[in-house]
Amino acid sequence: MNPIPLTARDLAVSAALLALDGLLSIGLSLGLHRAMLIAAVRMVVQLLLVGLVLRFVFAAHAPLLTLGLLLLMVAVAAREASARPAQRLGRLVMFAIAGAAIGSATGVTAILALTTALRPRPWYDARYAIPLTGIVLGNVLNGCSLTLDSLLGGIRRERAAIEARLALGHSFALATGRLRREAMRRGMLPIINQMSAAGLVTLPGIMTGQILAGLDPIAAVKYQILLMFLLGGGGGLAAIMAAMLTARRFTDGRERLRLDRLTAAQ
Repeated sequence: MNPIPLTARDLAVSAALLALDGLLSIGLSLGLHRAMLIAAVRMVVQLLLVGLVLRFVFAAHAPLLTLGLLLLMVAVAAREASARPAQRLGRLVMFAIAGAAIGSATGVTAILALTTALRPRPWYDARYAIPLTGIVLGNVLNGCSLTLDSLLGGIRRERAAIEARLALGHSFALATGRLRREAMRRGMLPIINQMSAAGLVTLPGIMTGQILAGLDPIAAVKYQILLMFLLGGGGGLAAIMAAMLTARRFTDGRERLRLDRLTAAQ
């Protein structure tokens, strides 16, 4: 591959389009120019810092350092997923559920890819493990967050129907089955839509980046197919686990609906 090097001038030219949007926002009184500027500055600073950290980690060749960074990434993703739903089960409980779902799904997906498809030596090489985990985490976080938001809101909204079914002798699992299925479905739909549109409607980012870096298009397509399979599988696992773990928190040994454990987000 012969990647085209980018200079500061190249980045400045690309930023001109964003600057044009800012001017239009001012001219049309949209009030978005300040938010756009702050977001752009944050993005540049954050990505530069990440690049410096990754350069250090890649050069260190230290498995424990790689593991520590991966665990930090999972913890941040769990916090983000647990903070987004409008209804919550308590901060620590939500973090534990999101952490278990995201960590398990991401771990299984990344290890499977590293040990069977990519096969770097060693398989936990930071140059492969960290970028792959980061890509998987973004999708898994989204699926987990959507599932949590759907299930928590649905149980609160349909409290009367659930309690009525429990009063008729139905088990808690049966009484909440439809809500759990709807939540899982909502969590898995985004990646299904991505797979359906890939190639015909959009050229996925990873594939585009590899082609721009000089990789043969067919080889780039193979990597993108691998990635989409991993994202689909990981997102599905996270959605299912998040729904199951969350539903268990709404009942007790007597099969009652414990809606008292639910609190609104502050």
